[in-house]
Amino acid sequence: MSAIRTDQPTGDAGADLDERPTHGPARPAGGGAKDGAALNVFSGAFLVLWSVMAAGPLLWVMVNSLRESGKIQGQPFGWPTDLSFENFANAWSDANIGQYALNSVIVLAGSLPGTMLLGSMAAYVIARFGFFGSRAVYLLFAGGMMFPIILAVVPLFFVMDTMGLLDTKLGLVLVYIAYSLPFTTFFMTAFFRTLPGSVAEAATIDGASHSRTFFQIMLPMARPGLISIGIFNFLGQWNQFFLPLALNSESRDEALLTQGLAELSVSQGYEGDWGALFAGLTIAMLPILVVYMVFQRQVQEGLTAGAVK
Repeated sequence: MSAIRTDQPTGDAGADLDERPTHGPARPAGGGAKDGAALNVFSGAFLVLWSVMAAGPLLWVMVNSLRESGKIQGQPFGWPTDLSFENFANAWSDANIGQYALNSVIVLAGSLPGTMLLGSMAAYVIARFGFFGSRAVYLLFAGGMMFPIILAVVPLFFVMDTMGLLDTKLGLVLVYIAYSLPFTTFFMTAFFRTLPGSVAEAATIDGASHSRTFFQIMLPMARPGLISIGIFNFLGQWNQFFLPLALNSESRDEALLTQGLAELSVSQGYEGDWGALFAGLTIAMLPILVVYMVFQRQVQEGLTAGAVK
């Protein structure tokens, strides 16, 4: 019998098979890293530019609040050599900024909690209870955000005048609540929908009422969302200028901070006390900066809650 011989591929042939050219163009090594580095440089430069544009005017106002009026007129973008704290005293007492700030605090002390309470209650009902017309109610709140307040100021003026609420703090509190309620309800409805419904069901099985479930269980769970929307409402109500100007213009002593700053801007333009004007603007900005710095982490948590389940 003759031996049957089989041809086996040699080592060189195997190497030739491994060295066959692949299809497609060769990708240069390190290209992705270079693209990522260029993108990081561009993003960093954009963030720096945005930070300068956002923080630059604030720093400019704060620096000029510590300078004398004559030096501000001679060199608007200069640096203070001698700190002039008299500007804050003049703005607080002579320009009556202290009384205006107190009026704003009193109005917000009533409007902000009222907005948060009514908005969160309406949002919880819309998000958790499927009653007839719930979708229509939700769309009405959403449509309220698109309605310009300037279109309603004339009938609102006559309604408040008829009810005796014109030129009163209570009237502004009610108007602020109605003005901020659509966005608060819209935001909190989406937030309540991200909370686990099994917790509310367990509370109901244990015998808890709807009000107890809401105030003791669901509302504490919605704390990040409440803080976020509370910051937004605080900013909007603290900086509101049109509504107080139209509904609270009778008495100067009852004016809010935005009205006082507008009056100070006009008066100081003739008197030349620019230091007091910048000091008044700084007094108006400080509460906003303090509130945001204290609750910065809670705001970020509230805005990103529900994005990843």
